[in-house]
Amino acid sequence: MSDMRELYQEVILDHHKHPRNFGKLAAANRHAEGFNPLCGDRVTVYALVEGDTIRDLSFEGSGCAICMASCSLMTDELKGHSIQDAEALFGRFHELVTGDTSSKPDSDGLGKLAVFEGVREFPVRVKCAILPWHALRAALKSVTGVAVTTE
Repeated sequence: MSDMRELYQEVILDHHKHPRNFGKLAAANRHAEGFNPLCGDRVTVYALVEGDTIRDLSFEGSGCAICMASCSLMTDELKGHSIQDAEALFGRFHELVTGDTSSKPDSDGLGKLAVFEGVREFPVRVKCAILPWHALRAALKSVTGVAVTTE
């Protein structure tokens, strides 16, 4: 178990130090900002949506390692997927990080996002992990939006 936890920490730190899809997406036709007043995390998620497909994603911002890694992994995972796929993945990810800590989290179908399973043990960090997802959902529901974590 400790080997797995160390691997998860390495993945999170790698995505924090070397975020994928970082920067403003010039072709974006949707974007939303997210802010976590408790931690100070601040992100803007940019999406290029064509029909029902998320063609491209990127983000800008600053924050803790968990938030930045969540942005990086989320944008990597959802490129080329439908909005419905993004909603379904949000639900699975949300359950992973907020579920009952007495049971083993269900990480099936989450791919690299499973590295966040340990976040559920630290409720104050859940908002850091989920903030990019709320910003993405706000962006997908309108052309521009703002998401503030309240969970």
